[in-house]
Amino acid sequence: MQPMPDYSLSVSEQLKSLTASGALQVDSAQMHVAKCLDRVLSGLKQRRPAAKSSALGWLFANKKKPSEAVKGLYIHGSVGRGKTMLMDMFFALAPSAKKRRAHFHEFMADAHNRIAAHRLKLKNGETKQADPIPVVAAALYDEAELLCFDEFTVTDIADAMILSRLFSELFRRGCVLVATSNVEPDNLYRDGLNRSLFLPFVDLLKQHADVVSLDSPTDYRMEKLGSQPVYLTPLDERADMAMDASWMQALHGRKAHPTEIPMKGRSIHVPRAVDRIARFSFSDLCDKPLGASDFLAIAERFDAVFVDHVPLLGPEKRNQIKRFIILIDTLYDHAVRLYVSAAAMPENLLTQARGTEGFEFDRTVSRLFEMRSAEYLALHKERRAAE
Repeated sequence: MQPMPDYSLSVSEQLKSLTASGALQVDSAQMHVAKCLDRVLSGLKQRRPAAKSSALGWLFANKKKPSEAVKGLYIHGSVGRGKTMLMDMFFALAPSAKKRRAHFHEFMADAHNRIAAHRLKLKNGETKQADPIPVVAAALYDEAELLCFDEFTVTDIADAMILSRLFSELFRRGCVLVATSNVEPDNLYRDGLNRSLFLPFVDLLKQHADVVSLDSPTDYRMEKLGSQPVYLTPLDERADMAMDASWMQALHGRKAHPTEIPMKGRSIHVPRAVDRIARFSFSDLCDKPLGASDFLAIAERFDAVFVDHVPLLGPEKRNQIKRFIILIDTLYDHAVRLYVSAAAMPENLLTQARGTEGFEFDRTVSRLFEMRSAEYLALHKERRAAE
């Protein structure tokens, strides 16, 4: 049984303890952010318990006093500076009984599914509430009064169009948002379609969360890199042979077969799979119209994923770049062991780092490096053993 967190501690105290022990380097930028997180912790500890919500909360929203407001935090900075580590500490210490930490794409896939379910109820005459947003927001808040998003990013127009309304409802109920990102709020969805419709969300975010930069000069992910033979480049016969050898070792004498992952009204085709191991080509995953919910289903279904023949990614492959970014985010967040053969090292895959894709791909590069590290592979083993 896991020991209960000591809620009397703070993020800054934990950080000081780790630096005193030599486990971490002293980093003033990290300490500043830790103290900002402590401010949120303090607010959560002092806030009275929120009134019980329900899926019908939208009906009585104007008659109920909202939970006392606690301003959240939006942390932005370059990859590998310790944002995720600090978020881990904060989330473990947060006293909220109802809290949720999720990848942003995962959360939005959940929200879209709930909206679709409500619209189906409306169509079937099971509800008279035409607007699904207040109902969905009430249900989400009933499950989590504290939302933590690691690596917050907006790339999908469907997400961008509902964010302002959804979070207006969540914040009105007293939801607290803590998020990390590679970009400052003003650069979210920077080159997105109909971005003017998204901009109210940026203002809303700044109103309900303090914005702080984590600008440490050290990329700790690169420092701790201990490469493992799970990323092979360039694309040649030797890379194919090495991928095949790793695949055969993973199969351990078993025979792989095509399989399908059922989705709503359709399925995801998996060319080769056995037990919790799957193998795809880059084309299988990124040339097809797959999205965050599809990659989430893959990450939940498989412990190890092989991806063959990742090409150089030029401007003409913008859709494929977006899918690849989301794919790597999702596999990383679920500690999936990744084997890749690619045309170049991660930092050289994107031929032109322009606009939103350039910002987002910096994170992809960092994660591809970290997914080769001994620490990540150890985390993969720990998470899978706990399941």
